[in-house]
Amino acid sequence: MSAFKDPAGIHAADAAHRPTEGRPIIIGVAGGSGSGKTTVVREITRGLGRGQVTVIHHDAYYADASHLPPEERARINYDHPDSLETPLLVQHLRMLLAGQSVEVPSYDFTHHARRAETETAHPRKVIIVDGILILWEPELRELLDIKVFVDTASDLRLIRRLTRDVAERGRTAESVIEQYLATVRPMHLEFVEPSKRYADIIVPDGGYNRVAVDMLITKVRSILQAQ
Repeated sequence: MSAFKDPAGIHAADAAHRPTEGRPIIIGVAGGSGSGKTTVVREITRGLGRGQVTVIHHDAYYADASHLPPEERARINYDHPDSLETPLLVQHLRMLLAGQSVEVPSYDFTHHARRAETETAHPRKVIIVDGILILWEPELRELLDIKVFVDTASDLRLIRRLTRDVAERGRTAESVIEQYLATVRPMHLEFVEPSKRYADIIVPDGGYNRVAVDMLITKVRSILQAQ
């Protein structure tokens, strides 16, 4: 991949492939758990305007495991690609590209089960998809016009995941660390980190890298204007 690295630390391809005139731009934001993807997505959305952006999270598409006993659900490797219903996400993105609204699943991370309710996502000028594995899946990757990888040190990612899971998902620190060692770290090394090679842009330090995020927003604006 022909690329450059500027003083801001942004690693970018010569150009993202330009989407067909009039159709939404799809941006994929990948990176390890706790890397700062949410902050990057929030800053892109803020920079472009909320009315122009639809955000879809890959982890809303965890396969429904409600038919399993709770103890078996807890043992599922949620960091492996097979734990996600990616074909449904691909279908939904194609529907959005065709101008149709979709019903995005909702997942209960405390009980490891899909909720009955869904959230309606509408087609807008920019669609952002985030998740640790979105650059690993070839069919999903092909739909992305701009592929971003948020690159953050492993110790910071662990601290952020620990804080989030204890505060928001009702887990103990011990269970988070156990899961990190058993599945999160091995799956990151096997799937997430290798997928970085598919990125058009690598953003160190996530949303805190203001220059990199601003350059990304400028790139998207230029594509929208060209359309």
